[in-house]
Amino acid sequence: MYVSVCVGNYAKTSYCIPSLEMNVYCMEELCYCLKENAFLLDLSLMNDGLLHWIEQECGLRELARGLHPLVHRQGSLSAFVGMILNYTGMYSQAEMLEVEQVLKQGAGLSRIEKRKSQVDYLVKKKKYLSAVREYDALMARWRELEDKGEPLPAVSCLSAILHNKGVALTGLMLYDRAAECFQEAYRTDGDPDCYRDYLAAMRMALPEEEYVAFAAGQAEGYDHTLELEKKLEQLLREWEQQPEYLLLYNRRERRDGADRQGYDEETERLIRTLKDSYRSSVSN
Repeated sequence: MYVSVCVGNYAKTSYCIPSLEMNVYCMEELCYCLKENAFLLDLSLMNDGLLHWIEQECGLRELARGLHPLVHRQGSLSAFVGMILNYTGMYSQAEMLEVEQVLKQGAGLSRIEKRKSQVDYLVKKKKYLSAVREYDALMARWRELEDKGEPLPAVSCLSAILHNKGVALTGLMLYDRAAECFQEAYRTDGDPDCYRDYLAAMRMALPEEEYVAFAAGQAEGYDHTLELEKKLEQLLREWEQQPEYLLLYNRRERRDGADRQGYDEETERLIRTLKDSYRSSVSN
């Protein structure tokens, strides 16, 4: 039997980590969120509200006092997070060093680049609709800074925003809109990967005959269209070996056989799973 001893009190009132929008009730929860989402953290973490919560809710006055100079004398984010992780003793030195490296790498990013990383995380979590909205907000901010003549990240960052918006739209199966994003990303910095994704989105968006006509007009991308077809054939062969495909394939026998009730129940379960997955992808 293992007993987990908490550091400090279990808070009556949660603390919402600004850059993560996650609520935590104890130091262990705070540390876990900081470690697992280190690449999403920014300087908004270093604030008096967190110090007050650590002191008053968790009863860790000593830690709050130690963090105070880092907040008010512009200490580094890596030092701030490191002090919290070290105080609880949850992680090894190797794990804390890894977190420190992630934070230092993010320290040189602009606000747009940092925000892009956060939105990219939404795509990884399949929160596609929220990601599309955030990418639109990022591009609006980009245009605003551009109009003001203020410094901007390299144009490859804008291309990546457009490309990743296309990825999110693909997750929503909006292939025509995704194709527009991939095409614009390609025009922005000429990345051939963006062009290949543009072709793939068009392949999914158009009926086969229309796509063949479209591909025939892509003189500069003829080799890419051939490569795409080969890749699709390979993916189809791989899909046919997956348990999900075999399950669907084998269900045909149940549909036409004596176990019709079992077939209908399994169909209903699969439909519910697909509906839940879709609702999750379009939720905020």
